Amino acid sequence: MHLSDTENTKIIEIADDIDREDLFGNLDSNLRMIEEATKSEIIQRGSSLVIKGGDTELASGIVHELSAILEKGETLDEQKVRYAIGLKAEGKSYAGSNVGGDIICFTTRGRPIRPKTIGQKAYVKSMKKRDVVFAIGPAGTGKTYIAVAMAVNALRNKEVEKIILARPAVEAGENLGFLPGDLQEKVDPYLRPLYDALYDILGRDKALALKEKEVIEVVPLAYMRGRTLDSSFIILDEAQNSTREQMKMFLTRMGFGSRIVVTGDVTQIDLPKGSRSGLIEATHILRDVPGIDFCYLKDADVVRNEMVKRIINAYDRFDKERQAARHDRPDTSQQEPEAGK
Repeated sequence: MHLSDTENTKIIEIADDIDREDLFGNLDSNLRMIEEATKSEIIQRGSSLVIKGGDTELASGIVHELSAILEKGETLDEQKVRYAIGLKAEGKSYAGSNVGGDIICFTTRGRPIRPKTIGQKAYVKSMKKRDVVFAIGPAGTGKTYIAVAMAVNALRNKEVEKIILARPAVEAGENLGFLPGDLQEKVDPYLRPLYDALYDILGRDKALALKEKEVIEVVPLAYMRGRTLDSSFIILDEAQNSTREQMKMFLTRMGFGSRIVVTGDVTQIDLPKGSRSGLIEATHILRDVPGIDFCYLKDADVVRNEMVKRIINAYDRFDKERQAARHDRPDTSQQEPEAGK
């Protein structure tokens, strides 16, 4: 790719081996995203792109970055393009970080599952080298899905003999007796996200067959008590809704040859008022324990619809503004009452 500059204008020659449609996006959607991010105007002229106005340096850098991603054999979608733009604006490189270089496993349909962000790549690296990993971050960052993919890969490679997926059922207070149906029908609504990940990776029939053989278990956290699990890949999802006692109980289920992954979002705690999250306590109690990694994913690691990231950011701003307002509010608790009151 060749760049030639004039005043506030850059001309980029696109290499012959780069597919223009892949680079520019459907109806030039990728170029429109670059324009929006850099306040530039991008015009196609034959095999060249002319960039005018705004941050032309950043815009040309993003085009070069997207070309490098395509040259690595990866495809471009909206999430990846937006993420690459955000990284470039921070002086970082998606292609240079080799984010998508590691394939975790393939789905039953042959689709490769791989990290999509730098944060996810670090998360996968931790799961490969540590026996206990905590993944903390907002919704949509792939905490659970990637953990399930790693568990399936470990099972396929005969590194473990079982996969155990657990989740607190706090909405029903761990007391599910009032719901209709047998035990499995009572708890299934709270475990559905775990089933969804399994079905997507293994296929519904394969996942159900392994569940029938008890090679895969999907259980409420409360029913983990009293067990010791050897040669298992054990995942605790929505761990922010576990109590201190439940978290300690879960972590001590670990037997020989087992690995544990704990995932959660500390901004979405549904425990009853007065109950302290076991996940939050674990970050303080276990932070210096050898062999345990804490991975913190951020809004930049959100891989769902762009609106999810915007919603998360809006809530974060609201919470910060509310905390600031509380901090600035004068304390009147020690003030003397006015005369006559």
